[in-house]
Amino acid sequence: MKKQQGFTLIELVVVIVILGILAVTAAPKFMNLQVDARNASLQGLKGAIQGAAGIVYGKAAIDGVEASSDIKNSTTNAKTANTTGVDLINGYPAATSSGIKLAVNGLEDAKEWKEITATGTQKSGINFTFANSSITDSCYVNYAAAESGAAPAVTVVPCK
Repeated sequence: MKKQQGFTLIELVVVIVILGILAVTAAPKFMNLQVDARNASLQGLKGAIQGAAGIVYGKAAIDGVEASSDIKNSTTNAKTANTTGVDLINGYPAATSSGIKLAVNGLEDAKEWKEITATGTQKSGINFTFANSSITDSCYVNYAAAESGAAPAVTVVPCK
């Protein structure tokens, strides 16, 4: 008869201890997905803002008002970029409630996003963070109006 071979009890205990150590060190990285999800949502909002600003600028260029640096409400002014009431600066939405907030669908109703005053380094422009959240207003998306000939700056201050 052949002698059966297998693992000894000590070998099995050593393997279980090693797996336990790996699980303890790796678990926190996988368990804290909420911060990653919030940062991904902020990046999504940044993309939506950039897309909306580009669309508004394209419409302004078609209407020939992309070079105007005056804020004009398009519902009453003949030199308008659209008929939605979006205020413009250099063809891009202004960094106001009647500018970019109207251009991006979902920002004006405050169900998902709310306008805040920045607590970080981004003091100019308009800032948006999560509407229904227990976190502080330390992570947000900032939209600063375009300077002459340049696109507006959209930056994300990530959650920690």
